[in-house]
Amino acid sequence: MSSIVQQTEPATLEGAPEAVEREFTVASRSQRQQIVRRFLHNRLAMGAAVVYVTVVAASFIIPTFYQWGYSDLDLEALSVKPGSPGHILGTADAGRDLLAMLCRGVQRSTLIAVVYILLAGVIGVLIGAVAGYFGRWVDSWLMRFVDLILTIPLLVVVAVVASNFPNLRTAPGVALLIALFGWMYLARIVRSSFLSLREREYVEAAHALGASNRRIIFKHLIPNSLGPIIVWATLGAATSVITEAALTYVGYGVQGDDTSLGRLVADGSNAADTRWWLFYIPGLVMLVIVMSMNLMGDGIRDAFDPSQNRVRA
Repeated sequence: MSSIVQQTEPATLEGAPEAVEREFTVASRSQRQQIVRRFLHNRLAMGAAVVYVTVVAASFIIPTFYQWGYSDLDLEALSVKPGSPGHILGTADAGRDLLAMLCRGVQRSTLIAVVYILLAGVIGVLIGAVAGYFGRWVDSWLMRFVDLILTIPLLVVVAVVASNFPNLRTAPGVALLIALFGWMYLARIVRSSFLSLREREYVEAAHALGASNRRIIFKHLIPNSLGPIIVWATLGAATSVITEAALTYVGYGVQGDDTSLGRLVADGSNAADTRWWLFYIPGLVMLVIVMSMNLMGDGIRDAFDPSQNRVRA
């Protein structure tokens, strides 16, 4: 019996220290570290992030050394094809270089996405937080107001407002309009999160210690709702780019001397059969940006999903 014990005991303990150390290391990681690891191990989301950062970075770097600006005219190269001398992606009918306009378009579309996320994010988080935290008649009135706005299509509302305020037909102005009427979904997301979080033990403990409602909302509840807010921000950025393109296509988007990806696609649609590069190249760039944003949003959502398995070293 002793010989059997002596033979089996080492086999049972073999590898135990390594297993215990590995399990302790995984368990000791914070929730934020686990979220980052899940996202970094999502190859599709990371690939999309690399593509998006590369496109945006190129739009700011290329104009620093490229010989043509987005508003420069080359009267000796009107509607030349891609690969022509001095114009890598060709030109438009007025001799404007397409590569320079693409860089400007990506910059302005990025600005639209950033302004939309910041403004709509602040409005949506505040209204959703107030409705979800206080509940009762406050929640009822705010959500009925949100439901009323949601009954009207966003594109129709923004188009009507833009038609009455022509000065807002710039990249920041269009972003402002989209944000003012595009925060409702975020408000519902934050409200739903607050309804579940306000019943947690740490909120009750904060109440017992005399913490104010403002401190509980901004120090406890909003930080614990960052997951769905970040997912909304990523997907909302793609929505803002598409909405701006749709507005520009119907004549209520970016106008004047400025440009955007939506305007390039809208202007190029009339010449898609004869000068394909004016429509398909900007359309491809927009498709890449929107797809990258959506894939990053999916990756962030999966990273925040607690049902995902832990990523082990």
